[in-house]
Amino acid sequence: MAPPSTPPPPLGNLIRLHPLSLTELPFHPSLPTDSQKPASRPLLPTFLTALLSEATLFIDHTLPTTFHPTSTSKRSPPALSPITLLQHNYPPTTLSTIPWATPPITRSPPPAPRSEAWFARRSRHADAASTGTAAWAEFDAGLRAHHSAHERAYTPDVFAAQRVLDWDADSAGLDLRAEGFEMVDMALYEMGHKLPFPLRPRVFAVLVVTAKTVAPNPNSSTAAVRAGDTAAEAEGEGEGEGLIVVQVPVDARGLAGARYTSGGNVGTEEGVEGKRCVRGRYVSVERARRDVAGQIEWVMGTASDAGGWLPMWVQRLGVPGAVIKDVGLFVGWVGGRRGGS
Repeated sequence: MAPPSTPPPPLGNLIRLHPLSLTELPFHPSLPTDSQKPASRPLLPTFLTALLSEATLFIDHTLPTTFHPTSTSKRSPPALSPITLLQHNYPPTTLSTIPWATPPITRSPPPAPRSEAWFARRSRHADAASTGTAAWAEFDAGLRAHHSAHERAYTPDVFAAQRVLDWDADSAGLDLRAEGFEMVDMALYEMGHKLPFPLRPRVFAVLVVTAKTVAPNPNSSTAAVRAGDTAAEAEGEGEGEGLIVVQVPVDARGLAGARYTSGGNVGTEEGVEGKRCVRGRYVSVERARRDVAGQIEWVMGTASDAGGWLPMWVQRLGVPGAVIKDVGLFVGWVGGRRGGS
């Protein structure tokens, strides 16, 4: 990652809480016909490269130069690794400077920018299929492959991972590639989240892009020493396999198949699955990377707005705990899948 003295890069227009409209998505045959304007839609490879590059810039430069740590020793059993928690707030004045209409992907700006409260975590795990950690193959199979379905499996508060569009399975012949990345996949999901009574459940429509990262040249200078890193950690960083998961909000209203967004689920199922949901938004960037020292670095950053009448200051109180808790939930789930505790 970049050294702390490096100035933060300019903010991008994709890794944001402002949702993508249906007209800002690459072509898909199931998008509404009145939105099919090929000339104005981004090409799929251009969109994927821009999104994944912006996400990588966020992890490698924005996070270490802009976010500040609030704790370096959080724990999330059964995971053994200590977790560093970081945060940063982008006020409306900063977000108003984003070049929304600048290529490679041009977007319509939000009518009134609202602040984005970001929380992030960083942890390092032994690359081993043993209690309290996970092997690299388990990280890749659990986080990158079938990401949304697995998130539902290991997160108790997630009750739905409804696939709405899939640019791979539903669009034979489309070009799912991005420069610098491999095994790229893109799909639109509705993620249903339970909230404590009396709050109604939330639905988050997100575009989920996953990929393997191409290992850089081992002779390059990508392994910069961060504050708090040991020399051994920095020496091995970035030289092995990696994966990245990007989730950005989408305004899915009017999209066939977005049943939780449209209310099509109401009364059709028992329990929370059949209740009307409040639309929320979240954006996240997640990367795991294996180094030559036998460690796996796992970094994640997110901002969210659960919508409804719940004040943002109340929402922000619960986000740090949830961000930390996910580490233990994932590691515990992986251990259960391999037959461990």
